[in-house]
Amino acid sequence: MKTNANSIRIGNVIEFQNQLWRVIKREHVKPGKGGAYIQVEMKNIVTDNKTNTRFASSEDVEIAYVEQQNYQFQYFDRDEIVAMDMENFETHNFSKDLVGNAFPFLREEMNIRVEYCNSKPISISLPEQVEAIIAEAEISIKGQTATASYKPATLENGIRIMVPPFIESGEKIIINTEDFSYVSRAKNS
Repeated sequence: MKTNANSIRIGNVIEFQNQLWRVIKREHVKPGKGGAYIQVEMKNIVTDNKTNTRFASSEDVEIAYVEQQNYQFQYFDRDEIVAMDMENFETHNFSKDLVGNAFPFLREEMNIRVEYCNSKPISISLPEQVEAIIAEAEISIKGQTATASYKPATLENGIRIMVPPFIESGEKIIINTEDFSYVSRAKNS
């Protein structure tokens, strides 16, 4: 569907140079001279390459039609994940590469969202926040200032993150799956 470049939003999938790209950043720029333009940072859905592109404000851009469907992750089958459609309870296999960097946080019975473009799965999203357990956390030094408040820690799945000094090994915490940042302690931990 063709639309004006001003309508581009973060998260849109656009067709550009005969490939599908997901918009990561978008900025409207009005220079002192010349016409306004939209500066867009995009990530190729297939290759994960990034590019920066400018579109004139008056330019038309092809926005791809993306469908989303909810599934529940069931189990791993070699390099694929098996998920159950939550509407008709049928199981489907997807490449584990569709999950991207958040793959280590995928757990059985987790609700996931699969995005389709032209009836082909293009990505799998996990919930925005998930529980994780700290396997190892550096010991905080008493009297450390609050400004240097984060310390390195390793989760049970091997991912290294930064956590506040009061977090200790064995604690359950909430992690943002988009940027792997600490959110809070898990309730009932």
